[in-house]
Amino acid sequence: MAKNKNNQTIWNTRIQKKGSALFQKVGSSIEIDKNLYKQDIEGSRVHVEMLFRQKIISFKIKNKIIYGLNRIENEIKKKKFIYDQKYEDIHMNIEKRLFEIIGDEAGYVHTARSRNDQVITDFKIWIRLATKDINKNLDKLIKTILKIAQKNIQTIMPGFTHLKNAQAVSFAHYMLAYVEMFKRDKSRFKYNLENLSENPLGVAALTGTSFNIDRYFTSKKLGFKKPTNNSIDTVADRDFVLDFLFSASVCSLHISRIAEELIIWNSDGFGLINLSDKIVTGSSIMPQKKNPDLLEYLRGKSGNSFGNLFSMLTILKGLPLSYFKDLQDDKDLVFKTNQSLKNCISILNEVLNNFSPNKKKMLELAETGYITATDLADYLVKNHDMSFRRAYQVTSSIVNFAEKNKKKLHELNLKELKKIEPMLTSDVIKVFDLKYSVNSKKSFGGTSFENIKKMITKYKKIK
Repeated sequence: MAKNKNNQTIWNTRIQKKGSALFQKVGSSIEIDKNLYKQDIEGSRVHVEMLFRQKIISFKIKNKIIYGLNRIENEIKKKKFIYDQKYEDIHMNIEKRLFEIIGDEAGYVHTARSRNDQVITDFKIWIRLATKDINKNLDKLIKTILKIAQKNIQTIMPGFTHLKNAQAVSFAHYMLAYVEMFKRDKSRFKYNLENLSENPLGVAALTGTSFNIDRYFTSKKLGFKKPTNNSIDTVADRDFVLDFLFSASVCSLHISRIAEELIIWNSDGFGLINLSDKIVTGSSIMPQKKNPDLLEYLRGKSGNSFGNLFSMLTILKGLPLSYFKDLQDDKDLVFKTNQSLKNCISILNEVLNNFSPNKKKMLELAETGYITATDLADYLVKNHDMSFRRAYQVTSSIVNFAEKNKKKLHELNLKELKKIEPMLTSDVIKVFDLKYSVNSKKSFGGTSFENIKKMITKYKKIK
């Protein structure tokens, strides 16, 4: 293979006219895929080691290439490497520099491979590492929520349906709902690792190669379980990109939901939580304002993740097999989504470490809206042999009576209750107690204090 003389592109012997400046600008992806330099160099090292083992290149050539690759990696780390847009991507920029360092032997590095399988290999390794990193950050977030829950097992608040007071719950139980969401996010990301476990390297442009390569060797060395089965599908496949973007979108959605919850609770209309001055901003005109900007940031960023997912879906929906320039955008979408999600997880963690529940206000709100009405209906079923529908009607009548007389349920006396349902006895009064209501929900997954303690212990043991 001839030297890459005069800083020409690698294909200049076929494409003899210089590309337009505009084409070079839109065709270059170096500013994006230079993030893959570590994976690209490692893939090349393993590739040439395999070529030597298979007697495709000599020991001398292998060592020269690896020496050059190591030097390039060191230059990039020290920010001494010069990226050139003319060479389009990280793969050709590295190869061009390899020619400068070791000469003609650099031409052997691309034996039995294409940029098509090279980039997918790099990208899969990168996403694999990013996925594991996101799950580590989710572990930190879950630990923070568990600490909050541990401190608030007996903090009582109203649970809501339609943003109306529904039934009494523990604040800890409410927060543990988000642990479940983030656990599912972790499971989704972990599941994706299986689809990242097949090695694309060696399928070349789209048909495989005539060289006697060993794809099982490169798979093992690069951390894959096995080689991919079909060369055409391998080059065309971006399901692993969709998997990552989908998982990130759902996780962003969960972050947005808890952000919205906290925004509502922090509003003057609710006042259920207090945000530290560390995580709020002020107003340019209203001196009294403390705004939950970080939470609004989290809520807004979910839209970007959704957009990136739909962009990738739209790119793929019209593509026949196998490789097309359209796929160049996959890395930009993933890199942006990954960075945004990591930022959002860190920000949410910071917010959760800098807010406090207004326990008094939570209890006061729980005492409004007749939220122990369901407890009364259940009591009638269990103690007075009523069907639930009959108990529902009796309870509705008692709630109407309380509302008409401007009383809360626990303010009603037995005499008033018996006017509506003569069978009632004095022990009915206990069902209006909020702590009794919460602790009565002992079914698995319910909000009783004992259930919550068990769940916190269980969560702490999960890796």
